[in-house]
Amino acid sequence: MEQTKENKMGTMPVNKLLISMSLPMMISMLVQALYNVVDSIFVSRINENALTAVSLAFPIQTLMIAVAGGTCVGINAVLSKALGEKQQRKANDTAVNGVILMGISYVLFLLVGLFGTRPFYLSQTRDTQIVQYGVEYLSIVCICSIGLFAQFTFERLLQSTGRTFYIMITQGTGAVINIILDPIFIFGLFGIPRMGVAGAAVATVTGQVIAGSIALWINFKKNDDIQLRFKGIHLEKEIVGQIYKIGIPSMIMQAIGSVMTYGMNLILISFTSTATAVFGVYFKLQSFVFMPVFGLNNGLVPILAYNYGAGRKDRFVKAMKCGIMYAVSIMFVGVVIFQTIPHVLLGFFEASDEMLKIGVPALRIICISFLPAGFGIVCGTTFQALGNAVYSMFVSMARQLVVLLPAAYLLSLLGDVNYVWWAFPIAEVMSLTMTVIFLIRINRRVIRYIDTVE
Repeated sequence: MEQTKENKMGTMPVNKLLISMSLPMMISMLVQALYNVVDSIFVSRINENALTAVSLAFPIQTLMIAVAGGTCVGINAVLSKALGEKQQRKANDTAVNGVILMGISYVLFLLVGLFGTRPFYLSQTRDTQIVQYGVEYLSIVCICSIGLFAQFTFERLLQSTGRTFYIMITQGTGAVINIILDPIFIFGLFGIPRMGVAGAAVATVTGQVIAGSIALWINFKKNDDIQLRFKGIHLEKEIVGQIYKIGIPSMIMQAIGSVMTYGMNLILISFTSTATAVFGVYFKLQSFVFMPVFGLNNGLVPILAYNYGAGRKDRFVKAMKCGIMYAVSIMFVGVVIFQTIPHVLLGFFEASDEMLKIGVPALRIICISFLPAGFGIVCGTTFQALGNAVYSMFVSMARQLVVLLPAAYLLSLLGDVNYVWWAFPIAEVMSLTMTVIFLIRINRRVIRYIDTVE
């Protein structure tokens, strides 16, 4: 039966719609950022090697999120576009196929957790304590990643149909559980055995499993725009192809971040493990700036995809402009904070004098790249919503692999780790140039021809 009622993404005033859909996502992702930071703050209380071990795990965690997030970008865009085109059956089938694909993705990382964590750490360091901490932490995160994949999938189904308020509930619940369990499991409170670094991983996956379960329940009980029926389910080649046509470029784009982080860790650890710890702390701290922008994007994607499918150019363009304005504003606040109080931020992680010496200039230099990054992130989302996610992939590849890593390596040859941080703003200037070129191109070829609906 085809959908007949008009979704709010086609009727509500654009600015109000973007705020109503994005604000819950932004709040929930800020909570996510908080629990990521709290995780590292508690781990830093063990010792600096524990903090370094968790930092070195970041490439695999980024890769996991890349696979889940990239697949969900495809699910989101295909499902929202189907709703905009009033194709109810296709929307339902897209949701079910997305769930199957996420199950397959989990199996891949289960194998990584069982067989790949020790070789991964040994490729970066021979410090036995760092390797021991890292294997304990990353094995648990990968083997129990079913919660992460479930959470991503079922939250994005809610997002695709405009129910972002519920995502705030699921992510907030998972994050709060993680924050509460972190000190209990890490330090062994209330009769629980002291687990150390492994406790941080157990707290993380417990929060993810609970959040994913809640999101699944909400989809069955509250999401009447799609129907999840798993009887006789099977993968449909056409739908899977459409999901991955949009999702794979996004997946690659995020996975490139994993390669970049791995490469940067190798460059920085050649100076000192403290430099690697600083890099890990930076990523935790910058999540407070980037996560709200990603939350904004998560609210923006279904709006863009829906109105593209419905042929409403005016609403599409206005949503894109509002997204850019809000993203750059958030990034500006981030620049101000990183420039003015970097020593305070690092102090949360029990920063030694050496860590402050490296970390303060690092935060001040890297944050220069925030403003152009905000513009680029929203433009990349626009490319994805239009089915041209390959543009985003090209920009990301050029920024992180073609420019950032080579620049960081060349700057490291000068013998001072502080020069390495300049690779970030250098790469972002190149990224901004490419983004503007692609935006002009896609406007001429696609956006200007979206039929306006009166």
